[in-house]
Amino acid sequence: MIIRTEFPYETTHEDVRIPLPDGVELYARIWRPVTDEPVPALLEYLPYRLTDWTAPRDWQRHPWYAGHGYASVRVDVRGHGCSGGRPGDEYDARELADGVAVVQWLAAQPWCTGSVGMFGISWGGFNSLQIAALAPEALKAIVTVCSTDDRYDNDVHYMGGSVLAVDMHAWAATMLAFASRPPDPKFVGDGWRQQWLDRLESVEPLIHTWLSHQTRDGYWRHGSVCEDYSAIGAAVLAVGGWHDPYRDTVLRLVSALPSSRVRGLIGPWSHQYPDRGLPPGPAIGFLQETLRWWDHWLKGADNGVMSEPLLRSWISDSHPPATVYEELPGRWVGDRSWPSASVVPVPYGLQGAPVVVASPQHTGLDAGRFFPFGNAADLPPDQREEDAKSACFEFPVGGGSPGEPVEPVEILGRPSVTVRLRLDVPYGQVVARLCDVAPDGSSTLVTRGALNLSARQGRDRAVPWPVGSYEDVTFELNGIGHSFPPGHRIRLALSSAYWPWIWPRAGSEAGWTLDPAGSVLTLPVRAPSPADEGIVFEAPEQSEPLGVSFPATLDEPRPERLVVRDVARGVWRLEVDPRYGGTRVYPDGLEYGEDAVEEYEIADGDPLSARTRSEWRIRLHRPELGWDARVETRSEIACDAGGFLTSNEVVCREGDEVVFHRTWERRLPRAAG
Repeated sequence: MIIRTEFPYETTHEDVRIPLPDGVELYARIWRPVTDEPVPALLEYLPYRLTDWTAPRDWQRHPWYAGHGYASVRVDVRGHGCSGGRPGDEYDARELADGVAVVQWLAAQPWCTGSVGMFGISWGGFNSLQIAALAPEALKAIVTVCSTDDRYDNDVHYMGGSVLAVDMHAWAATMLAFASRPPDPKFVGDGWRQQWLDRLESVEPLIHTWLSHQTRDGYWRHGSVCEDYSAIGAAVLAVGGWHDPYRDTVLRLVSALPSSRVRGLIGPWSHQYPDRGLPPGPAIGFLQETLRWWDHWLKGADNGVMSEPLLRSWISDSHPPATVYEELPGRWVGDRSWPSASVVPVPYGLQGAPVVVASPQHTGLDAGRFFPFGNAADLPPDQREEDAKSACFEFPVGGGSPGEPVEPVEILGRPSVTVRLRLDVPYGQVVARLCDVAPDGSSTLVTRGALNLSARQGRDRAVPWPVGSYEDVTFELNGIGHSFPPGHRIRLALSSAYWPWIWPRAGSEAGWTLDPAGSVLTLPVRAPSPADEGIVFEAPEQSEPLGVSFPATLDEPRPERLVVRDVARGVWRLEVDPRYGGTRVYPDGLEYGEDAVEEYEIADGDPLSARTRSEWRIRLHRPELGWDARVETRSEIACDAGGFLTSNEVVCREGDEVVFHRTWERRLPRAAG
């Protein structure tokens, strides 16, 4: 990592409050170049607290952009951090309207040229796309990283029409804790306590809403820009990583938007900005790459950025299974169109007699983290144990006729499977994993997909299976770029369970019968292209770090992912430490402590035994102000044959005094997922 301390411009920064039409003010931090000339503005708009939680990341990039001639602006969403108002749902209409107002305010400032760009990762990438679809005139370009165009079928809530137990639960629990954090008196003054209490009165566990919409209805269509790509007026640089669950959005955007104003980039990365150097790498000079985008679209520079291939992507070479890779072997390739003329769908027919697949309920414990962040236990380990609980079909990688060269099979895009199934119960799910099997037998997960069989006719409806009948169903796996070398085997593993990713349904333990004769795996096989030549990136660089310190502790850290088996009860439990940041001390004196643990439990043979639990503890402490605020939350989900049972609790303290305590108990009928 190159740390830049000298830039074309000297910079300055200030904290301001941006007024909204209803009188609420949003808290913002603005880095600007020291110049008398107006400059374009760049906006990152998040609920994650610019004065502490994202401050280290903010200081890596916002001063860098300012040093290159942009006003770079970080704004906290209404009801979060030091902004006014009350927190709402994810990407609700008010959040997006506020975002449009912020874009208009920035464009009107005397130091701004009137041209605005938006960027962000995850939440900030989401609302960049969504606000671009509202088309404020001043918003000329966006950079959306690890985001989605489809809030139902490509987010943290549902996968293939099934409830995503692992992240539906975990993210709802996280946001309950995050929304309960207080504003900081250093920045908002003595009114912080009343502002905190006002916020807490409006806090509601988001799980109630998310589980109340189990099919793709109007709730999910709101904010899903795939509903109308033509509404997006700004130029879009869409960025993803093969180890991020949102990567398919990049493929859809480069296919759906006019090629004159979209480019896509997919690397080997996890859910991180590509310059941060977190596993898996290699990292790239992402800030420099985005600067080319901004210079072209906001300053009119003829810098060749639109001469790049429509899609630049990384194809990984085969690698042994591991839960973390510092860097993956592979190479960059380019495609001038998407779908690409260099990619051909190649069918691999399944062989054999019909087979009953009734996977143990704990199948999926080796799935890895739904949102890899670059931690040591994020990625799936060797898949042989999971493969043993699945129906597996293999295809050797080799040459054709004797004497012909033996070539690898390289894929780029979304594989698909068509399976002919018979169910003896109305409900079930099918999970497909594509694995690279080495000569030593080790099995590396390449990609996967899932389908709730009641969603086979569309995500907007739930259609029970006709008991005792065969049907053919087709679904896609997540996109990937991977090279299977000669001597390896391509393995398709099909299972009827995948806990804790997929929440099972009563009766689904019976599984299904698979008829291979009517089933096929289709791979997007790619041939080399002239556009592959010359794709290079600069080395990653950032501005000076903020200087946050992480105090040493004598406590032995918890394992990131620990599997516990109760042999007598037949119960399996996965314990997860999400490792979002721990305890840190900021240069302005803030001591921020954070601890979270998640648990996912299930008993073999009993899908109704599925349970999840999360606990969060957060402390914000300013010794010089005598300020000590604490947040503790507990979130649980269980189920019965008819629905989900949710339990949530929030306890907030100022010092030792409990200032807020609320519990919620809900039963939400299971209509589909």
